[in-house]
Amino acid sequence: MNPLARRTFLAHSTALAAGAVLAPTAALAGPPSFSDDAYTKPRPEALADPTELTLAEAAWMIRNRKLSPTELVEAYLARIAAYESTYQAFNTVLADEARAAAKAAGRRTGRGPLHGIPLAIKDNYYTAGVRTTANSFLFQDFVPPYDATAVARLKAGGAIVLGKTQMGPLATTRATTPAGVITTVNAWTPTVPGTDPGGSSTGTATSVAGRMAASGTGTQTGGSITAPSNAQNLTGLKPTMGRVSLHGIIPLSYTRDHPGPLARDAKDAAIMLAAMAGEDPSDPRTQGLPAVPDLVRAATPVRAGGKVRARWNTRVGVLPGYADGTSATAEARRAFLATVDAIPGVSLVDVPVPDEWDLLTGGAFNNVRLPERSEPFMPYLRTDLRGFGVSVTGWLQGALLGANEFLTGQRAKLLLIERVLDQVFAKCDVVVQTGPVPFDILGLPEIGFPIGFTATGVPIGAILGGQPYAEDRLLSVVAAYQAVSDWHWRRPPNPPAATALRAAGVAPDRGRLTAEEVVEQMQ
Repeated sequence: MNPLARRTFLAHSTALAAGAVLAPTAALAGPPSFSDDAYTKPRPEALADPTELTLAEAAWMIRNRKLSPTELVEAYLARIAAYESTYQAFNTVLADEARAAAKAAGRRTGRGPLHGIPLAIKDNYYTAGVRTTANSFLFQDFVPPYDATAVARLKAGGAIVLGKTQMGPLATTRATTPAGVITTVNAWTPTVPGTDPGGSSTGTATSVAGRMAASGTGTQTGGSITAPSNAQNLTGLKPTMGRVSLHGIIPLSYTRDHPGPLARDAKDAAIMLAAMAGEDPSDPRTQGLPAVPDLVRAATPVRAGGKVRARWNTRVGVLPGYADGTSATAEARRAFLATVDAIPGVSLVDVPVPDEWDLLTGGAFNNVRLPERSEPFMPYLRTDLRGFGVSVTGWLQGALLGANEFLTGQRAKLLLIERVLDQVFAKCDVVVQTGPVPFDILGLPEIGFPIGFTATGVPIGAILGGQPYAEDRLLSVVAAYQAVSDWHWRRPPNPPAATALRAAGVAPDRGRLTAEEVVEQMQ
């Protein structure tokens, strides 16, 4: 492990746990420069439909003047018009603004791989002049005067905002109305709203999986990038805490919120994160970190003698029991491990579960996140609880948790960090995970990606966790795996349009979450 990265991460974790505010040290960086690796010549089978192109493929087409930004935007708007009433992925569609931006992009060249690319933005990211609600009663009329830093960086790279996506109210559950009525469905099972689309970033996930946007942004506090990516056959990257500025994003937890991309493959995720990442004087969490590595190069498969190999020799840690059992998930995990193990340069190693893992990651300590959630919203909690809708229970829990419990939890978090670094990453470079939450607690990077399907056609995904600031290593492993597998190329069939569903008498009842279901999803 890089000693400097370790020291920096531990220092930042300690400062954040203590509530320290670090002094800004740098100006906002401009758009990154991209090499030719960011442009991928399209697959022949993708040329018939622009919405089938990956971001990197669309960038190649636009740079070579074989596709205009206007044509790409119109293709996505056509799918939105046809299927959005079934998917319910968007809060707001900015059709006129996207067309104007595409027209302007067509007059410019040379801005990088995001130039003219239509994106979906989760509705807790500020967008200047566009309503930003976090799907909450509290912000139902809020129109921010500026863009979130991450949005500003994507726009500076030439990206076009197609719209704002549905999300869990204040990022607490799967996408519902603030009253708990289910909205966004899983793109793979659009007529079965009970199928979990995977956490609060599900509007973005469904828009990308359903080919209504090329890529999109999400936030993760308890799994809301990796979980919807796993649920909808996408590649989602949650970076290390501080890699991407949280300035201009409606908060859920000061030390656990992570902005990041949901994309179709590792290279697309790398392009998105490269544009979003970097120091920001408006967010002290981004200050003094190691430089952002060349993420796109890391996500470019390496071939030697016509065979894919790892970019760096990499030890993939496997936790006890990871692939045990006879379920479809266990079988997919075993096949995934066998495929990865066959890639030259990759080796599987057994790693231990850190000491007192269940205690340190269980509810007793995990619930100390709740005061961070409640603190910025105390004025609302004192005046009108109805503004929190169906998720009010968690906010009240946070307001009532004692300071002694919060401090004990922060100390437990630092102990957990040291045990993960010393007992897991002393033996491996990346580690498979059975769930996202422990690395959310710690602020470590992780990536979710597809590895198979159930017998009923629902996607199965895997999650890899990485060392501090080592997003490039995670991307390199997934890129190599995706170069020798084809799960990430699979797309859900077009859903029946809502008018067709109603005509057939099968328009689904979206359902309503109970208070108990909301609390369960917030764990």
